[in-house]
Amino acid sequence: MSRIALFPGSFDPLTNGHLDLIERSTKLFDKVIVGVFVNTNKTALFTLEEKLSLIKRSVSHLDNVEVITQETKLTVENAKELDANFLIRGIRNVKDYEYEKDIAMMNHHLSPELETVFLLANEAYAHVSSSLLKEVLKFGGDVSDYLPNAVNQALNQKNREMKSNE
Repeated sequence: MSRIALFPGSFDPLTNGHLDLIERSTKLFDKVIVGVFVNTNKTALFTLEEKLSLIKRSVSHLDNVEVITQETKLTVENAKELDANFLIRGIRNVKDYEYEKDIAMMNHHLSPELETVFLLANEAYAHVSSSLLKEVLKFGGDVSDYLPNAVNQALNQKNREMKSNE
């Protein structure tokens, strides 16, 4: 039986923290599927297609990673269709743990055979969130240390476009 893991998220944008979790996951699982999903509680900066392209470029050095998008199904339903038996979730702090624990318990209720695996964030990225990076960039701060190169370039371009439209 292959160990297939789904790493779901909105990835708006993908950060080096996300990339670190993906890279570490490739050592634990035979296949890692990065699922770019819609978060109904957030307004996305990048389209699903843009995120898909940026993430594929950022993980191109990893042989056992696939990147998909999905807009209309529960994560557990998507995991079943992909034959994934694990969900990967990153934990930066206690607040993340409380949030992720509740989701993991609901996912277990909906799909008892699906196991959630929590990976602690690398200390270098534990304070970083996509929302924080977008906010810093909006006001002219340099966030390049926290982003894969392709994502950093795209985010800077998107920021320039937004400022020229103001």
